[in-house]
Amino acid sequence: MSEIIETGSIITGKVTGIQPYGAFVALGENTQGLVHISEITHGYVKDINDHLKVGDEVKVKVLSIDEGAGKIGLSIRATEEAPVQAAKPVKKPRKRQAAAIVPETEGAQGFNTLKDKLQEWIDQSQREDLIKK
Repeated sequence: MSEIIETGSIITGKVTGIQPYGAFVALGENTQGLVHISEITHGYVKDINDHLKVGDEVKVKVLSIDEGAGKIGLSIRATEEAPVQAAKPVKKPRKRQAAAIVPETEGAQGFNTLKDKLQEWIDQSQREDLIKK
């Protein structure tokens, strides 16, 4: 199998089948490899059928050869130049809104402030009946 095909070589093949996980490409009469969905093109591929059809001629790069299992890993993406990324706009940090000031009301339910609790704790610490002996 690897007499003709070597890892790293670029070969023209024909798409023979498409599955949800990749496309099978014939590299010769008796040799076939798989282009995994992640190796179809640069960027995200949701559906391979949007990019390839059975019978398409494609240029592929041989990524791996497993003679024992008879598998050849291929990549179409490796034969294409990566697209130039557009500069992302710099995001300005959001300004936080100040918390609303809620006036204290008599007998309000909720958490006591630390200032209020501190005096209560001091009073408790001085009581003889609460001190453990």
